[in-house]
Amino acid sequence: MATRLLRTNFIRRPYRFSALKPVGPPTVTASTAVVPDILSFGQQEPEPPLHHPKPNEAHHDIDLSDQARLFSSMPTSDLLRSTAVLHAAAIGPMVDVGSWVMSSKLMDTALTRGMVLGLVKSTFYDHFCAGEDAAAAAERVRSVYEASGLKGMLVYGVEHADDAATCDDNMHHFLRTIEAAKSLPTSHFSSVVVKITAICPISLLKRVSDLLRWEYKSQNFKLSWKLKSFPVFSDSSPLYHTNSEPEPLTAEEERELEAAHVRIQEICRRCQESNVPLLVDAEDTILQPAIDYMAYSSAIIFNTDKDRPIIYNTIQAYLRDAGERLHLAVREAEREGVPMGFKLVRGAYMSSEATLADSLGHKSPVHDTIQNTHACYNDCMTFLMEKASNGSGFGVVLATHNADSGRLASRKASELNINKKDGKIEFAQLYGMSDALSFGLKRAGFNVSKYMPYGPVETAIPYLLRRAYENRGMMATGANDRQLMRMELKRRLIAGIA
Repeated sequence: MATRLLRTNFIRRPYRFSALKPVGPPTVTASTAVVPDILSFGQQEPEPPLHHPKPNEAHHDIDLSDQARLFSSMPTSDLLRSTAVLHAAAIGPMVDVGSWVMSSKLMDTALTRGMVLGLVKSTFYDHFCAGEDAAAAAERVRSVYEASGLKGMLVYGVEHADDAATCDDNMHHFLRTIEAAKSLPTSHFSSVVVKITAICPISLLKRVSDLLRWEYKSQNFKLSWKLKSFPVFSDSSPLYHTNSEPEPLTAEEERELEAAHVRIQEICRRCQESNVPLLVDAEDTILQPAIDYMAYSSAIIFNTDKDRPIIYNTIQAYLRDAGERLHLAVREAEREGVPMGFKLVRGAYMSSEATLADSLGHKSPVHDTIQNTHACYNDCMTFLMEKASNGSGFGVVLATHNADSGRLASRKASELNINKKDGKIEFAQLYGMSDALSFGLKRAGFNVSKYMPYGPVETAIPYLLRRAYENRGMMATGANDRQLMRMELKRRLIAGIA
């Protein structure tokens, strides 16, 4: 079995260890990432001050200024633990030490390995993850919904696979995830998530992506094995990964690709039978063409309900070609009469994208500034909301930690008279992060989900390190949450003393 687990197999040393002075956040590539693409974005900027809606906008805006109302469903013990974990994750040297420990020889000794994993499990793991197996994750979804009304978005936190046996094993884990979702009331969960990298070998995804790029470059180049799909490239898409005509797939590779299609289609079929939406996560651009191809070809087969899609693909707005590719895919889906779902994220692989592009003598495919990424995200969001509002069968998951995007979406929903409860449009944030935004959107009447990974502690370590790097420092995305939590703890303490 080739699933990556402990020590350097699941964390490449992203920086030199010298007096704990990091040279940057971890470089996460397709071969190391268990991290979801849902929100992460490497560039940081100061968060805007807490927003107080004006009287004339309060009816269609989200209010993140009243921490007592926002955190009213959170027991003080949970609030205290969340505050402590998020503050710890915001301390740069602590994150650096943790990363070093996880990639050190300390993990080779049973005693120290057990102590480290035990500490991680009781703190960061319990805060950011839903449990070690599908049953535990389902119970966490139930408890979160009953306490707060936030839904669960279940994902088996596997990293990736390199061989058929591991792919088959991962497929069965994803099928168990669907069964766990089915065991819950439909009001408690929104969807399950699959990573194509876990059910198709990485090497094959690279080969397929190369061949798809060359087909786009050369109109005379045909792929006999290709299934019907939607466009996965636009005129501005990065094609520098493939500079010469690739060798055709071997007979063995074609069999492996067919097996991968069987796995994803079995997962899609089970979701369709169970009426459980399936979200396909995104990866680096070196792999993404093959992932888009498999997601769209599956959607064409299984999105047969004209009112609601089952299969959702992911659009990463930090890529400069994101808007064009989205419009092309939507246009083709409409032409074919196929309902389509989209999960909109900013992106998670900025560092690795820049490094690869530079090594090949090309500009990064990521927007030059975070402001451009925000603009692309908001443009795509507006476009998808308009499509979903006109009864065309489109579904949208707006995965964001950005409060401004949340406010813009809330206003757009009012402008379009969108039914907030029909499931066509919903929001999502990572479990353990941006709770204030989640609660604010929920109070505004939207369906809101938490992306809840589960699995053994060992497999969750890269995911946890990513969350820690996102939270570190006062400029990190969790600064407003930490501020609001401190304010609420202080309020409760004063109220208790009084």
